[in-house]
Amino acid sequence: MSGGLLRTRVGKALALGGGLFVLIGGGAYAVATRGSDFDARHQLAGPGSSSTAPTTAVRPIATEPTTSTTAVPEPTTEAPAPPPREGDPSVKALQQRLAGLGYDIGPIDGFAGSRTYYTIMAFQKVEGLKRTGEDSDALRDALAKASPPGPVVPGGAPNRVEIDLDRQVLLLWKGGALTRVLSVSTGSGEHYCVDGECDTAITPTGTFRIGRKASGLEVSRLGELWDPMYFYGGIAIHGSPSIPGYPASHGCVRVPMYSSAPLYAEVPSGTLVYVVGNGPSAAEIEAPPDEPKKAPDPPPPPPPDVPVITIPPTTTPPLTVPTSTSTTPPPTTSSTTVPASSTTSTTKLGF
Repeated sequence: MSGGLLRTRVGKALALGGGLFVLIGGGAYAVATRGSDFDARHQLAGPGSSSTAPTTAVRPIATEPTTSTTAVPEPTTEAPAPPPREGDPSVKALQQRLAGLGYDIGPIDGFAGSRTYYTIMAFQKVEGLKRTGEDSDALRDALAKASPPGPVVPGGAPNRVEIDLDRQVLLLWKGGALTRVLSVSTGSGEHYCVDGECDTAITPTGTFRIGRKASGLEVSRLGELWDPMYFYGGIAIHGSPSIPGYPASHGCVRVPMYSSAPLYAEVPSGTLVYVVGNGPSAAEIEAPPDEPKKAPDPPPPPPPDVPVITIPPTTTPPLTVPTSTSTTPPPTTSSTTVPASSTTSTTKLGF
């Protein structure tokens, strides 16, 4: 076939938009085009062609490999929450028994903290046991036989506060039902001097009513009072970080810190307060002035309860001043104006 005839047929094929493989001189050339996509600059030429048009070779198109990116979650820096602690089943049973008897034990969680300590102390006071605040076989035996405490004042008002000076406990009654039994510490009966003024630490007996109340912290010359509820002049029921097993205050009724705010909320002004036990009556004692000042805002956080396990002797020896055997004249300062040694430790704890 002549070259002119070949070119004529190729041209017709290209004009019709077809594809054609042409074998020329043992070589293969591929022409693939359609309609208007044909580039006139690309001509089909054999090895012996005199055409000056460049020869274009069709090469396979290299395709880049596709890469898929998978989002990997970043590792978390937060440590997993620790499993909840399990309390001691024996302690939990102890707490449940105390709660059933009306004592203010708080959460039944099986952990023996300061609240459990003070509640055990309250039970020991009511039952006449040794006041240690500690668990023991003797305590468990007494718990098994015990019943809820009865009223200190039979026939008292349905809503009332009872304070037993001899047993050093407070009982709260609402609607004629016992709702709280707390360990307290009342007036020590000791002589004290503060800022040049001396007095005796006495909580008077009698029937009173809750008067002025102050939420939070008040500060007096005798110390700090948390959530005080005054019932006789400056004598109040208030929270304190130290509630020993014996009378240790200047005359106020100290209650544990964990109970001061709930007790404050449950006892409105005008509630009757019965104070019974061995001690002088209010008719024999002048009411101390109600002069505490509100703590500056914001008040400091309440101090934690501090269990005190010291048990005082059955009798307190009188305070004596030793006499000098030398001929040196005694000091001019009278011993009555020197603060008692116990004042330093009790002043910071509250009235």
